[in-house]
Amino acid sequence: MNVIKNVKQSILVAATLIFVVTPVTAADINKKVLMVVSGNGQTSEQGDEKPGYEFDEFSKAYSVFKENGIAVDIASPQGGQVEADNYNPEKSYNAKVLVDEAIMAKLNNTLTTRSINAKDYDAVFVVGGKGAMFDLPKDTALHKVIAEIYQQQGVVAAVCHGPAALVNVKLKDGSYLVANKAINSFTNQEEKLFGKKWINDFDFMLEDKLVEHGANFQSSSIMLSHVAIDGRLITGQNPTSTVDVATALVKSLGLTPVNAEIEIEDKTMAVVAKFIAGDKSALETLANNQAQYYMPLVGMYGFYFLKIADTTLDFEQSLALMKVAQKAIDSPNLDMKIAETQTKLGQKANAKVTLNQLITAKPDFKPAQDMLKTL
Repeated sequence: MNVIKNVKQSILVAATLIFVVTPVTAADINKKVLMVVSGNGQTSEQGDEKPGYEFDEFSKAYSVFKENGIAVDIASPQGGQVEADNYNPEKSYNAKVLVDEAIMAKLNNTLTTRSINAKDYDAVFVVGGKGAMFDLPKDTALHKVIAEIYQQQGVVAAVCHGPAALVNVKLKDGSYLVANKAINSFTNQEEKLFGKKWINDFDFMLEDKLVEHGANFQSSSIMLSHVAIDGRLITGQNPTSTVDVATALVKSLGLTPVNAEIEIEDKTMAVVAKFIAGDKSALETLANNQAQYYMPLVGMYGFYFLKIADTTLDFEQSLALMKVAQKAIDSPNLDMKIAETQTKLGQKANAKVTLNQLITAKPDFKPAQDMLKTL
């Protein structure tokens, strides 16, 4: 079960691209981005907790901006130090930001949104995290900054729950910024799968509120990268979309993004996306080159895709992803899901094989024994 928990976190934090090149300096480019993070995060000695921003998303986006020579400031509603949700500091994209003294000094003493002069920035990028659902929709100073940057021909970008900062932004003509524009964000479906801890505390579901304010909402399957671009408005669906959103912002500023190298998690999710889109050869790629991919992530994507499966094809794809990574995960819980899915698809003989293999490995595993008796 620990494997399942650990890989679930990997799904939530998987990114699409990490840029590894000789950095360009900000003096060379002369572009500046305001990164906005939630200041809602809080953990007390009494165990009280409030969600904050996603450090993974911050570090990935910041790295794109830095490596493309773009200067960055950081703001939050109240300014000062802000607290991130739990993250893995050993991840390469986090580790390199944590040792960047200049940006960490800014992150540990963020500017207040009410102190921001929009004319100082070419773009704004709103970082996600559940905390964004609590303070950013209510921050009128932030809304004013976003509107001004957009109306001065700047770029507005947000990822995951970051679009919560956009829902109440109005332009000079009184219309909502998101009205009649292609938009995405963390979807209702993703929220119900991965956001159960805080979902009942939200004032609204983000997808619903964007649609209510006139957005043309679009999305991809759970946790796959999806970037909606409507002119100078750029939004990304989930953590996996972070680098793609940041890269789109770089392009929107008229720059050519630096060359990119794809890390193993990102490479893996890209192949999973191809398979879900109907490319059967993608599964062969995974099966025949397992050392090149993060196979536990493949299996656990299948595990969660199963939770939203609706058609026979959905169940077949879930099963295929779980099966191809079965040995890498080596979890009785995953084996049981495989057997259950095989049974649902009418593959009782295969389900018996799966269960017998599980019982051979774990003779006392009662769930497998009980299920085998029903077949």
